[in-house]
Amino acid sequence: MTSAVKKNKAGKSKEAEIKRINKELANIRSKFKGDKALDGYSKKKYVCKLLFIFLLGHDIDFGHMEAVNLLSSNKYTEKQIGYLFISVLVNSNSELIRLINNAIKNDLASRNPTFMCLALHCIANVGSREMGEAFAADIPRILVAGDSMDSVKQSAALCLLRLYKASPDLVPMGEWTARVVHLLNDQHMGVVTAAVSLITCLCKKNPDDFKTCISLAVSRLSRIVSSASTDLQDYTYYFVPAPWLSVKLLRLLQCYPPPEDAAVKGRLVECLETVLNKAQEPPKSKKVQHSNAKNAILFETISLIIHYDSEPNLLVRACNQLGQFLQHRETNLRYLALESMCTLASSEFSHEAVKTHIDTVINALKTERDVSVRQRAADLLYAMCDRSNAKQIVSEMLRYLETADYAIREEIVLKVAILAEKYAVDYSWYVDTILNLIRIAGDYVSEEVWYRVLQIVTNRDDVQGYAAKTVFEALQAPACHENMVKVGGYILGEFGNLIAGDPRSSPPVQFSLLHSKFHLCSVATRALLLSTYIKFINLFPETKATIQGVLRAGSQLRNADVELQQRAVEYLTLSSVASTDVLATVLEEMPPFPERESSILAKLKRKKGPGAGSALDDGRREPSSHDINGGVEPTPSTVSTPSPSADLLGLRAAPPPAAPPAPSGAGNLLVDVFSDGPAAQPSLGPTPEEAFLSELEPPAPESPMALLADPAPAADPGPEDIGPPIPEADELLNKFVCRNNGVLFENQLLQIGVKSEFRQNLGRMYLFYGNKTSVQFQNFSPTVVHPGDLQTQLAVQTKRVASQVDGGAQVQQVLNIECLRDFLTPPLLSVRFRYGGAPQSLTLKLPVTINKFFQPTEMAAQDFFQRWKQLSLPQQEAQKIFKANHPMDAEVTKAKLLGFGSALLDNVDPNPENFVGAGIIQTKALQVGCLLRLEPNAQAQMYRLTLRTSKEPVSRHLCDLLAQQF
Repeated sequence: MTSAVKKNKAGKSKEAEIKRINKELANIRSKFKGDKALDGYSKKKYVCKLLFIFLLGHDIDFGHMEAVNLLSSNKYTEKQIGYLFISVLVNSNSELIRLINNAIKNDLASRNPTFMCLALHCIANVGSREMGEAFAADIPRILVAGDSMDSVKQSAALCLLRLYKASPDLVPMGEWTARVVHLLNDQHMGVVTAAVSLITCLCKKNPDDFKTCISLAVSRLSRIVSSASTDLQDYTYYFVPAPWLSVKLLRLLQCYPPPEDAAVKGRLVECLETVLNKAQEPPKSKKVQHSNAKNAILFETISLIIHYDSEPNLLVRACNQLGQFLQHRETNLRYLALESMCTLASSEFSHEAVKTHIDTVINALKTERDVSVRQRAADLLYAMCDRSNAKQIVSEMLRYLETADYAIREEIVLKVAILAEKYAVDYSWYVDTILNLIRIAGDYVSEEVWYRVLQIVTNRDDVQGYAAKTVFEALQAPACHENMVKVGGYILGEFGNLIAGDPRSSPPVQFSLLHSKFHLCSVATRALLLSTYIKFINLFPETKATIQGVLRAGSQLRNADVELQQRAVEYLTLSSVASTDVLATVLEEMPPFPERESSILAKLKRKKGPGAGSALDDGRREPSSHDINGGVEPTPSTVSTPSPSADLLGLRAAPPPAAPPAPSGAGNLLVDVFSDGPAAQPSLGPTPEEAFLSELEPPAPESPMALLADPAPAADPGPEDIGPPIPEADELLNKFVCRNNGVLFENQLLQIGVKSEFRQNLGRMYLFYGNKTSVQFQNFSPTVVHPGDLQTQLAVQTKRVASQVDGGAQVQQVLNIECLRDFLTPPLLSVRFRYGGAPQSLTLKLPVTINKFFQPTEMAAQDFFQRWKQLSLPQQEAQKIFKANHPMDAEVTKAKLLGFGSALLDNVDPNPENFVGAGIIQTKALQVGCLLRLEPNAQAQMYRLTLRTSKEPVSRHLCDLLAQQF
């Protein structure tokens, strides 16, 4: 083997290496096929060479059987090479798995600790479902057996963890779960470390089963923290006792609320105080490994303190400790300190302590070289902002915005806009701030920002004159951003009369100033300015002739853009034909807009900038008569308790200011994107589809402590693990039979929205989970469960979501759906999470019914009746006569039938009041033709519904589904 490696290194070209490899492979093949039986040493040598050649990047298609034979050897080196070859080269679907499983079973039963460890390592490395099914029941017994060696227990715990992550349903819960907790008391630190990783993963799915681990984890942590570096020599890393185990124990404790037992809680608080005290001690080594290990424990301790949020003294001490890191020479420490302080700023106990570091944070914003650290500093300023320091922080962020990196400018703009609105003590300062935003970073001021300032100016009489004067002055700048023109056009069109008395801003001057920007703007802005011009004719009759001349110009009446041409023609005709009274009525001042949650706030929640959620929902906002929202009803941004009126998915968001309409075809960003009602009026925002498919939230960056910990994703529950659907599940499901979009569920904590589309036998569904509280959801795990035989009828692939959902934040889950054959029961959606330490769970019926896979079919009357007669068997027909539960409106009925999925056929039924439809249910296995007839009797307020399909269960099921809609 050594000779082969040397020869390979001595090769001078790739061709020479390939030639040598092929020669060696031919030699090994001949040895394996030769008449002379090879001894164990020779097999080991040649198998090892094959493994080396594979690692060089060459394909190996033989030698697998020889490697399996090595597993039966009693020599460690031969067995080791055999297991190594299998772990690297054997595919989980290989035909040899059964032979390998037998060899592994023999080694696990041998009670030889070395052989048992090799077998366990192989199971963990391959990790196939077949291996999991073969050994998932044996490994827990080995783990808790009293006669198992420490090394075997350690390997068994890690092997079980690997299998559980790969296939949670294969690992049975039983007596061993209670006994595995007691491994936290094991004398061997390696066993404890492996057990903590396993328990942390298991308790996320079954927290109550492992609740007893809290006291044991606290006890073990106390012993580690209070020990000297010489006490745990084998597990001391650069003078830090067992840093990996300490971090894992702290992570485990974050899976539970604070201990209820006063003695345990007191001991834990003492541990946390000890860690904070040790952080103040001078370092015992100058090596970077020492500081890394020490700081990993410290930051995980602070995370636990923040998680509990119940010890004011510890929170303030943690804040002071982080404050010392803000000026540390190590960039990573400054980054982590800023990130942790963002979370601390949301606590009522530590908010004031965080504010004391405002000057240091502002200095970091100005001087840091690393853009990620500057972004965290901006996030912290945003999180620590309140009425006492709002003007200082906003001015600093505006100053930083002039030189900020382009990647974060939009987020900074959103935060400045929110702070200016949230903490404004007078409206003139708010208007000045937003106009400054547009001047400094106009390209990054989204439509939500200038929509919002228009809403507020329109709703506040006392700021309208000041806004008109300020925006008029801003438009006089030689270089003026287009967003400033939009704001100026709207405000002057509505309130320009308030400054018309000044000769410097007389009506002709206002018009000339706006029209000088006209030719430099986009089509959407020019459309808005044309609307401003017609408003001017109403406000300032003396400008009528001038404006009519502009509208009459060939560049407008024959404009290539249809929208601009139409506006010019209609506005010119309106100004010429309508009387003064009619003109005043049509073009009167816009009414105040209804007050709702700020759309800027909703956008920032979607972007999920670090620190955004905590600062938005910190519950520190005090009521004030100066609130720029004018005392709106409480929302998650103003109170810390859950509010039924909260709407994190934007399903009830306010419409934008009714600015003059933009080109037709542009939708409305702020309307209900799930609405099934009439289309919204044209506006300047993106289409509802664009709003719905807005950017996904990027995952939060992982902290360096992850290098010392072993987090695991939450496991999916099986059908037997979830509770029954909530009582109103059927009612919620019925709402989606004829529609694909809407709010599936909502309570004081959680809002679940649905948007879906189906084509033939395939579908895609987007589920939106909104946290309506100010408290982060922990262990958030939404899972789709197939009851009964549904797995063979409907395939649903789900994308995992983040296990933590910040207060006020929203996460999206994508489901890909395939209808394999007809089904009667919908899949279940199980949502589990922890809120304030208490487990929460609910089970809903996912709105996937058989009619979603309808393909509408058009057919003539003759074809319909011919097919109707062919489906005349009694079992092929389902009929219901029922009383109308809703007003009998023909248009609504028609819309529901189209939403149900069938095509409506005209001139087929002799009675024009009846509805006739046809369609095909598309499944992967077969197609099911369906004909329906709905006969309304308005006088009796009754319906008769008849359905005929080629399958009896489908007929009955479709009839039941559709009847419930009327």
